[in-house]
Amino acid sequence: MDESHTKNKNYGVFGFSGRLGREVVSLFKENGYKMVYGRDDTEEIKDSNPSFLIDCSLAVCFDENLEIAEKFSVPLIVAITGLTEQQMQKLKLFSAKIPVVQSNNFSYGIQVMLNLVKNADEKLKDWDVEVTEVHHRFKKDKPSGTAEMLKNAIKKENINISSLRLGNVFGEHTVKFGGLGEVISITHSATSRRTFAEGILKSAQFIIDKQNGFYSFSNVVNNNFKK
Repeated sequence: MDESHTKNKNYGVFGFSGRLGREVVSLFKENGYKMVYGRDDTEEIKDSNPSFLIDCSLAVCFDENLEIAEKFSVPLIVAITGLTEQQMQKLKLFSAKIPVVQSNNFSYGIQVMLNLVKNADEKLKDWDVEVTEVHHRFKKDKPSGTAEMLKNAIKKENINISSLRLGNVFGEHTVKFGGLGEVISITHSATSRRTFAEGILKSAQFIIDKQNGFYSFSNVVNNNFKK
């Protein structure tokens, strides 16, 4: 393995001790990556400079993390949900200098679900639509970023989102289309946080040699980015 390839597998994680952060560190280690920088709310670890960064922390940490990311000046993957419009704007401005992948959900299945929802919405123009999401009791943001993604995939206005916080549910999202006499439900259930870590790994492999710019996980899955 050449030195440049080895270096590209050195990475950093904001929120490395959190639920998703731990899953990311475990999966990346299995795939030959080395965490050389880590930061959470109690400690900061630095062995060397990372080739890319992953933010698995919380929206309240985002601004400070972005300042650190700017100092490292390496590609950034943002897996935080609940970012404000102002924070999203800061991230997009940042992407003019550094390649960024951002998503509210790094599940491949959710990308398929978004396409299904868009297709159903086009064909069921006069039907009612509701979005429901269920997550574990510890999730801070409500509604979830994924529910907002699904809502935005629907062209109708005033779509209601119902949010439930129960036990240790990893994530369940449902879009219901209701006509006069029938209902269609499209549901995605995450059974492990590993699915999100796998999406982040795909994003890391995608972004390492990209030009500056703002990319979504849809770009990673479909590889429909502008070179």
